[in-house]
Amino acid sequence: MSLLVQKYGGTSVGTVERIQAVAEKVAKFKLQGHDLVVVVSAMSGETNRLVGLAKEMQAMPDPREMDVLLSTGEQVTIALLCMALKANGCEARSYTGGQVKILTDDAHTKARIQSIDEKNIRADLNAGRVVVVAGFQGVDENGSITTLGRGGSDTTGVALAAALKADECQIYTDVDGVYTTDPRIVSAAKRLERVTFEEMLELASLGSKVLQIRAVEFAGKYNVPLRVLHSFQEGSGTLITIDEEFSTMEQPVISGIALNRDEAKVTIAGIPDIPGVASKVLTPVSEANIEVDVIVQNVAADKTTDLTFTVNRNDMLRAKAVMDAVAKELGAKSVSTDDTIVKISIVGVGMRSHVGVASEMFKSLAEENINIQMITTSEIKISVIIEERYAELAVRSLHTAFGLDKAE
Repeated sequence: MSLLVQKYGGTSVGTVERIQAVAEKVAKFKLQGHDLVVVVSAMSGETNRLVGLAKEMQAMPDPREMDVLLSTGEQVTIALLCMALKANGCEARSYTGGQVKILTDDAHTKARIQSIDEKNIRADLNAGRVVVVAGFQGVDENGSITTLGRGGSDTTGVALAAALKADECQIYTDVDGVYTTDPRIVSAAKRLERVTFEEMLELASLGSKVLQIRAVEFAGKYNVPLRVLHSFQEGSGTLITIDEEFSTMEQPVISGIALNRDEAKVTIAGIPDIPGVASKVLTPVSEANIEVDVIVQNVAADKTTDLTFTVNRNDMLRAKAVMDAVAKELGAKSVSTDDTIVKISIVGVGMRSHVGVASEMFKSLAEENINIQMITTSEIKISVIIEERYAELAVRSLHTAFGLDKAE
């Protein structure tokens, strides 16, 4: 039949009973004739428990030893799942990242995959076994255990699918697919049958928690068909695939709306309007390892300029400290911050071939008396910064305005 790579997250394998349920599901696929590689995360809560133990030993745990510690979470899951599969009459073999030889760089706690040696996996598949691989981990050239950082198990699954040229990589989670927006905010949100890699990449980067951005990037780069499914509910989920597979007649202008509540705004006012001033402001922010998102610059008649940018809320105070030093150097009038903002984004490849999308967005927000503070765009995305108190109202109004509400 097909070669499938299936990934099950922490909530899907959070208890012994859930691991047994996953084993039953995997065994059914095997009985249907599929070859299966299963990637699993640590049981839900286990990684946090291990982090807590580490911090009892060191306030800032050694990164190499942290990777040795954290990798044990997935090792427990792969062994238990293989036991459960064998109890179901299904031959299985477990592998850690190092045993597979998922080779990474040596950036402990946030390593990146460089290559995968798949020959042992292929030998087991040819022998009729289900292969169970620990997600989130690999090994560097020196043999040291590494971990891939947040969303690492998704990345492991996609990377294995690419290396094995699998027919599909299936991500099993606690939702049944990708929705037009968060169903907790808009009850009329619809599950998308399909979405492009580009759109999913934008949605993941803008706050959608269904898939990690690194996994989507990997899938897009190697053209791995990616499907999001519910671990314990039947359904076709959402297929993430290349743009060319869509019918342009059926593709909606807007595929989804993302809400990011983790934004904060920093403004440095009254700095000289001279060439290179933006670089003088933002370079120190970059050097402090603070990621900048939206940027707006306003020039006044008195030859001074105000520069406003957004950062993650957790970085706001650090960014302000950097700006205070810059303000002193440049003779700025003031530095201010605001952490009561959110970013709302509309995403869709259909924007390439349709005019008036921005005006429709701005009109919809204006009708709700919602003021736009900042705007940024790409070819398939428009994002606006607004007051936090209007976040859910904005999402609901835009969802209706662009015809995304499901029929009653």
